[in-house]
Amino acid sequence: MDSFAILAATAGAFLLAGFVKGVIGLGLPTVAIGLLGLMMTPAQAAAIMVVPALITNVWQAAVGGSLLPLVRRIWPMLIGICIGTFIAATWLPSGNSGQATLWLGLALVIYAGLGLIRIEFTVSPRAESWLSLPLGALTGAVTAATGVYVLPGTPYLHALQFDRHQLVQVLGVSFTVSTVMLGAALMHAGEMGVSLAWPVVVAIVASLAGMWLGQMVRGKVREQTFRLWFFLGMLALGGHLALRGLM
Repeated sequence: MDSFAILAATAGAFLLAGFVKGVIGLGLPTVAIGLLGLMMTPAQAAAIMVVPALITNVWQAAVGGSLLPLVRRIWPMLIGICIGTFIAATWLPSGNSGQATLWLGLALVIYAGLGLIRIEFTVSPRAESWLSLPLGALTGAVTAATGVYVLPGTPYLHALQFDRHQLVQVLGVSFTVSTVMLGAALMHAGEMGVSLAWPVVVAIVASLAGMWLGQMVRGKVREQTFRLWFFLGMLALGGHLALRGLM
């Protein structure tokens, strides 16, 4: 495939991925890697994804006015993400990523299904004080194994009962830390190179445009509608991951 076709495909994939992320607060890596994986290796797609994901995650984390209180609340989870990603990237074997992706997708489908039938989980302040660090570490390990950083961190943050805008912002904080650690793991593996410079630039512009459009849509919908879209988005992401794990 020629370079123009790769750039055009990259633009389309990240425009859609950015829009999904703008609406529900997550999904950019899964959508982008899933689409780009049709024409390049998953490692190359992940390498293109890292910088746009980092920029959009920082944007998502900064918008909302609650950044410092949210960081103070979830800092043990953020430390856990760093620890888990480092340990998994250093010591876990990489040959079973397809199986890990399959189980990740199935877990997301189950979680989304429970949410759609209004079976939700809550975490008490006492439980939060000791759950954040180990769940962050597990999220980091899953990130290193699959390149996707939604489990178990996203269901856990949802169970802390943030409102929709705080939830999207705190997801941005968590995803920012996960993206930085994933990028470090890819650099350590030698997957980041200057040959991907132009696709990365195109991906940044397209993802920012898509995220802006998605945020405009999210700002116009009701809380119940956002909740429905959130779980439908999780269901779609989970199904996509499970199918990708089978291939």
